[in-house]
Amino acid sequence: MDDVCEGKDFSFPRHEEQILDYWSDIKAFDTQLARTKDNPEYIFYDGPPFATGLPHYGHILAGTIKDIVTRYQSMTGHHVTRRFGWDCHGLPVENEIDKKLGIKRREDVLKLGIDKYNEECRSIVTRYVEEWEKVITRTGRWIDFKNDYKTMDLKFMETVWWVFGQLYEKGLVYKGFKVMPYSTGCKTPLSNFEAGQDYKVVNDPEIMVTFPVVGDPQNAALVAWTTTPWTLPSNLALCVNATFTYVKVCNRYSGKIYVVAESRLSALPSEKPKSNVVNGPDASKKSNSKTKGSSVGKKDNIEDSYEVLGKVSGASLVGLQYEPLFNYFSEFSDVAFRVVADNYVTDDSGTGIVHCAPAFGEDDYRVCSENQIIRKGENLIVAVDDDGCFTERITDFSGCYVKDADKDIIESVKVRGRLVKSGTFAHSYPFCWRSKTPLIYRAVPSWFIRVEQLKDQLLENNKQTYWVPDFVKEKRFHNWLENARDWAVSRSRFWGTPLPVWISEDDEEIVVIDSIEKLEKLSGAKVFDLHRHNIDHITIPSNRGPEFGVLRRIDDVFDCWFESGSMPYAYIHYPFDNVELFEKNFPGHFVAEGLDQTRGWFYTLMVLSTALFGKPAFRNLICNGLVLAEDGRKMSKSLKNYPSPIEVIDDYGADALRLYLINSPVVRAETLRFKKEGVYGVVKDVFLPWYNAYRFLVQNAKRLEVEGSPPFVPIDLATLQKSSNVLDQWINSATQSLVYFVRQEMNYYRLYTVVPYLLKFLDNLTNIYVRFNRKRLKGRSGEEDCRTALSTLFNVLILSCKVMAPFTPFFTEVLYQNMRKVSNELEESIHYCSFPLAEGKRDERIEQSVTRMMTIIDLARNIRERHIKPLKTPLSEMVIVHPDSDFLDDIAGKLREYVLEELNIRSLMPCNDTLKYASLRAEPDFSVLGKRLGRHMGVVAKEVKAMSQENILAFEKCGEVTIAGHCLKLSDIKVVRDFKRPNGTTEQEIDAAGDGDVLVILDLRPDESLFEAGIAREIVNRIQKLRKKAALEPTDAVEIYFESLDQDKSISERVLHSQELYIRDAIGSPLLPSTLMPSYAVIIGEETFHGISGLSFVIGLSRATVAFNSSTILALFSGNTKLADGLQTYLLSRDYVNLKSEFQQGNGKITVDCIENVPAVDLVLGKHLFLTVGDLYSANCNS
Repeated sequence: MDDVCEGKDFSFPRHEEQILDYWSDIKAFDTQLARTKDNPEYIFYDGPPFATGLPHYGHILAGTIKDIVTRYQSMTGHHVTRRFGWDCHGLPVENEIDKKLGIKRREDVLKLGIDKYNEECRSIVTRYVEEWEKVITRTGRWIDFKNDYKTMDLKFMETVWWVFGQLYEKGLVYKGFKVMPYSTGCKTPLSNFEAGQDYKVVNDPEIMVTFPVVGDPQNAALVAWTTTPWTLPSNLALCVNATFTYVKVCNRYSGKIYVVAESRLSALPSEKPKSNVVNGPDASKKSNSKTKGSSVGKKDNIEDSYEVLGKVSGASLVGLQYEPLFNYFSEFSDVAFRVVADNYVTDDSGTGIVHCAPAFGEDDYRVCSENQIIRKGENLIVAVDDDGCFTERITDFSGCYVKDADKDIIESVKVRGRLVKSGTFAHSYPFCWRSKTPLIYRAVPSWFIRVEQLKDQLLENNKQTYWVPDFVKEKRFHNWLENARDWAVSRSRFWGTPLPVWISEDDEEIVVIDSIEKLEKLSGAKVFDLHRHNIDHITIPSNRGPEFGVLRRIDDVFDCWFESGSMPYAYIHYPFDNVELFEKNFPGHFVAEGLDQTRGWFYTLMVLSTALFGKPAFRNLICNGLVLAEDGRKMSKSLKNYPSPIEVIDDYGADALRLYLINSPVVRAETLRFKKEGVYGVVKDVFLPWYNAYRFLVQNAKRLEVEGSPPFVPIDLATLQKSSNVLDQWINSATQSLVYFVRQEMNYYRLYTVVPYLLKFLDNLTNIYVRFNRKRLKGRSGEEDCRTALSTLFNVLILSCKVMAPFTPFFTEVLYQNMRKVSNELEESIHYCSFPLAEGKRDERIEQSVTRMMTIIDLARNIRERHIKPLKTPLSEMVIVHPDSDFLDDIAGKLREYVLEELNIRSLMPCNDTLKYASLRAEPDFSVLGKRLGRHMGVVAKEVKAMSQENILAFEKCGEVTIAGHCLKLSDIKVVRDFKRPNGTTEQEIDAAGDGDVLVILDLRPDESLFEAGIAREIVNRIQKLRKKAALEPTDAVEIYFESLDQDKSISERVLHSQELYIRDAIGSPLLPSTLMPSYAVIIGEETFHGISGLSFVIGLSRATVAFNSSTILALFSGNTKLADGLQTYLLSRDYVNLKSEFQQGNGKITVDCIENVPAVDLVLGKHLFLTVGDLYSANCNS
């Protein structure tokens, strides 16, 4: 393995860019696809984004989810085709061109020419493709851009025609009118999904208008309320609720008689006698300016103003005729201008009577159709044009924009004496999210898919799908399907897939084209493109003969949602190509997009697949939430309230961004407030500890070579599984648990449970296994044990990298490429490897024991912190109290040394008598029991709190108890262990901490026998800090010297003598007296310390150097000091590592025969010289 730098010098972004170059060199993605081509298919549908804008965090989030799942599926033995797609048609593109060319009206496009307009649209569709590819590739996502699909491609469009043709054949297509949200700015209807994109609070007019009842002897008038006065010229009916009670009231002052719902009588304006009003008109005007809420009269004023003449049911009003407000639709008098009833009329606002203009309200259209005022499917007079202006039929307001006409219409109503009340009404109103103009509801001629007919099958197919999170499926999506309406799939636009409908001039003959071949055959024309300007001129001769002329294509194009909903078939050109591929693998296995697509893409996929095949389009779905700016608002370029994705990636790396997004509420369909600092937190808390564990492995593997041992080669897994070391057993078991858990959760698409588990595993690896095994990994327990520990760490890192590869593709590749140099991992990339299988033995007991051990360590640290007893201060004893004897055996046996060393405690006492040091009490878990027990909670809680200690112990042993007739489990009751301090001791002498499961007791009393151990720990601490300050690597060979500055040196000498083994074990070499430092030693670090446990001393670090036995060297030359000095000078000039290697190769002997005028001599290691001063010191001590 190659050397690696310190974590602070490791650039994650730079290494990711190197990995991108490596993947490019080996054609990694293409190679993975080629290697898996014979594997079972895993079909993934990638929803097409518009390429007219740049990718944002929402795209990166969804792309990361898709990449993780598809990488995982590839590693688990599937062939996963991943083709990027582009949504090329529709309003986003046309809107750009309209701005560019200054197009305001539909006529402007026709004047320019549809061919020029559409080619302008085509020219910008791929404007940002390069930027998309750059950003998506940089995030680590593997997806095919070269073999992408575009909704404007000929083959894609042909399949869209086929889909429509199939629906037509099934009788699911009809032509009619539909009242839809309509953008006058974009001159097109919008889907309900699009209409919900941009709501604003606006003040609209609200008025009450009278409609005199024809033939009423008292000249009574029905009073209707509306907030859209511009729809009044198109009124054809009034609607009541048949179940409501209506009252006929007489205004005491004006004598006018009104009919309103009894529950809405208070909505009528209250009046006072005119004689009491000085300025009637002004006062009236002032009153009319109020909003709906403030203009409602009080009950006593209403009773003063109106006399109730009688009450009738809503049903009895049905059929009454009334005088039209305007005469623009007088030809409908035979069927219109009458009262109908429907339950959509409510009494939470207005008068309980609704005016109906069927061309401008969805319920209006439905009610008028059901009551034969208009006929569904027949031509409907829509008195507002595509630009939102009144047509010539509305003579008084012709050419006026409807929203601007409100004031004039109100004035006209007033002049006619029909205005009861006017004011303003603040409410949330939909705006076009592109043109920013208010939407109106307008009937548009359209081609429809009969979705309502499919509702039961849609709901059933939804049950067959699996969603994460499931509440989106069960609530949001289910409710949307439950209320599904027929889908208007045509748009009166230009840039889109044309509807393949050819109609004769007399509308008697319709031909729906479902393939290019069919069009060419019927028309005789050659077809090379399906856009309007290339096919609108194509005609089809009538089947009835030449005298009936030709069939021409209708002008409409498809709603772009119809195109994206056809994607599972169109992107592979089914059924014209890939028939077997599709039919063997439909429904697709996986889709993923944002929460907003429940009413968009997810819906259209489901509708079309149900209509075509009676199946859902997909089997599994992950729905993510929205990524907001840090301030909680929508990310906005103009507000500059978020950092660009590339900026974040350049600073912290794509892997960190991926993990930050995936390990957040947004994967559970909740919102995420994006914080750049959160990405840095992932680097700091996840990647740096992970990297340091890997670096520790590499350094200590290299150390073996430096020390002359054979190169590191990892031991095979089967042998490692037999290791007797408890932490080896634990980490091997934990790794197998990791593999098992991730496989299980990934198979259920629960990414939000996988990432926290992965992160906890990495934390345990670095902070438990590596930290507690430092001595073994550094070779302090012997080479064999060292190689076992290193091999275990190596195996765990390799396995965890493979598990993490789908999540962090770059970093795992970096580690894998270096580690495979010493293993039998033959794959060129970690992403060619199979996902690990849970093959090894899992030991749940040891995993639980280590988890409890860490709890014990945390509790003991808390006690130390409370009493200001740092870890460097040794303590004499700790007691662990727990009823589980197996756990106590592990803590007192296998794990004992780790606990004692980590906590610097001399002895550990296990105790399974929970009442010896603690009193028990039971507390009900209200969060668990509250909902379940309801009103019985109080009684149960009282009895739980009254449980005796014997009852609590019996409950813990049995696992359940019945209280007040309710069976309670261990998860329902918290057993609290309160520390019972031994008699005669204080809190400062003995203290405890517990977590409800285990109790830890520490003896805090000072012990003189521990004084020297505490000083030794302080000295070691200063040595380690000095090594770090000198930027030394573990493989750097150094000598460490100690010099006491105290007048009385006996204390330090006693400490160094009694603690010699501990110090040597901790620093990896003997601590040498400063008097032994040779004059030729190279000092690389030195620091003076004062007042350390009452001692002052100097610590010095020098490069390792040879030490000579001067007397034996002198004897080689018969006492000739000149020759002896020459030999020593020569040896000191040699490269230390090479000299050491020569002695190792010569089994401790070398011959020196290259010094001029110096005779050849044989040198023996340990007799004539030593490789370190420490070796010389140890030899002298032993002798």
